[in-house]
Amino acid sequence: MNAKIVFAFILPLSLLGSRAIAQKLTSDIPYAETGHKRHVLDIYAPAEPAATSLPVIFWIHGGGWQAGDKGDVALKPKALTERGFVFVSTNYRLLPEVKMEDLIGDVARSLGWVHQNIAKYGGDPKRIFVGGHSAGAQLAALICIDDRYLKKEGVSFPVLRGCVPVDGDTYDIPKIIMTAEHRQALYGGKMFSFGHRQKFGNDPEKHVDFSAVTHVAKDKGIPPFLILYFPGNPDTRAQAQRLENVLKAAEIPAKAYGKGE
Repeated sequence: MNAKIVFAFILPLSLLGSRAIAQKLTSDIPYAETGHKRHVLDIYAPAEPAATSLPVIFWIHGGGWQAGDKGDVALKPKALTERGFVFVSTNYRLLPEVKMEDLIGDVARSLGWVHQNIAKYGGDPKRIFVGGHSAGAQLAALICIDDRYLKKEGVSFPVLRGCVPVDGDTYDIPKIIMTAEHRQALYGGKMFSFGHRQKFGNDPEKHVDFSAVTHVAKDKGIPPFLILYFPGNPDTRAQAQRLENVLKAAEIPAKAYGKGE
């Protein structure tokens, strides 16, 4: 794995070590003054932190942009708070209640709230790592590459220390749509009535605009990427490698990695 990426993602863990410690959970914190039940996040922090201004993990759940919840975190908060991180898991509004651009805006707004307020919970607002699974991986990659969303919330790329999208297949949306429709034409099978084409606005221009690969450019301050995927899924593997190649071409530290490889 690229040495710069190892340094960016692993050094905070190795310095802080691992020990069995209690964690403090603060639930259902509103990040927007809308009263919407999905505009909330959870913060997990070490109950007795060994240091102040801890690095922050901002996590975006998956669920096909239509389901999922901030509580779907398994052991991630425990593992990371034991290593000296503050872990934040956010909710956001879902399709089809809102459009994709509104959903992305929710995630950016949540991260903006974290940047402004995480110091109260022991986190460092200038050391934020962004991660997400599946649909959350697409959202994580997009807001860490297309700076329009975070700029609206007063967040600049230098505070993002890394991005860890996990098992996403929509970093290049036109490509995954073409792959799925070509596969269906060759082998048959059911096509979803609300698939990627529809979820991303049923508009080729939007498909391009919502693709993280579209917005990669050198010297934007895009953070390092560790792109994780399940090797048994050819779509997530191909999309991870596609994003890795585009980032590397722009001289941004990036590594796509599948378990066992």
